Amino acid sequence: MRVLGYDETVAALEFPPLVEALRQAFRKTDFATPSADLHSLAVPGEPTGSLIVLPAWLPGKNFGVRLTTNFPGNAARDKAVRGGCYLLGDGKTGEILAMFDGPALTARRTAAASALAATYLARAESERLLMMGTGALAPHLIAAHASVRPIHSVLVWGRDPAKAGRLAQRMTRRNLKVEAAQDLEKAVRGADIVCCATAAREPILKGAWLPEGVHVDLVGGRTPQMREADDEVMMKSRIFVDVREAAEQQAGDIVQPLASGIITAFDITGDLFELTRGDRAGRRFHNQITLFKSVGHALEDLTAAQVALDNSING
Repeated sequence: MRVLGYDETVAALEFPPLVEALRQAFRKTDFATPSADLHSLAVPGEPTGSLIVLPAWLPGKNFGVRLTTNFPGNAARDKAVRGGCYLLGDGKTGEILAMFDGPALTARRTAAASALAATYLARAESERLLMMGTGALAPHLIAAHASVRPIHSVLVWGRDPAKAGRLAQRMTRRNLKVEAAQDLEKAVRGADIVCCATAAREPILKGAWLPEGVHVDLVGGRTPQMREADDEVMMKSRIFVDVREAAEQQAGDIVQPLASGIITAFDITGDLFELTRGDRAGRRFHNQITLFKSVGHALEDLTAAQVALDNSING
């Protein structure tokens, strides 16, 4: 069994081939993705921890299980609250083939899914990216979007300007200029793609700021109580999600506008299954504002794990 740590998993998941692998995966119809199992784990004297088990498989080909842990008490120990791993197995023999670092696999497949959506929704000539958020996902999202569009200018905005500055310095390359943004409204107005990956519980992206033709990529807002974009963003946008049912139940940027009547289920134009299969058109005209909201899907994990294994063997 191969074991890949964080850096090894990232290195095995370069974005162009991973994005294309996800495109082909979403076109499949023979996969199985049962619901996740959530288990509470008591920790005496501390907040309860949790273990999430999420399987997926392609019959006769491969199977995978994502194990995710969440232990709030780790914050006091200066350890990561969330952790986990991903196990990939042979769908014919049941043999476990590899184990990957869970956060690394999740970061790469999440960013790749956003990039895949952008190939249908962002203008082909998009050059300017605004990255809202400075957390662990931010560098992966910047790299992913730059792999599918001719991005040469990136602004990074975060609640902590010093952290935004450090991320910008770390991400700058010869062909990619990355700078920290001080004025969020100005940064939004000048962007071709606005990518949000924050822990915001109240909207921080305002629809009044959106320029014509911009593509909005919402990655945060993981629960119904979290929100990154205001109602005007949703009303102005042609909306897509990665998985329709999950987005309508879990993503605050979808759940809350649906509940208030700002949008209806019919305003969600399509998902990645429909986009990749050609059942729904993406961007229809140059000045249209498009939006993609991701929540994640087990098929993305399974696909990324197989790509990582293949690359680790061949590379």
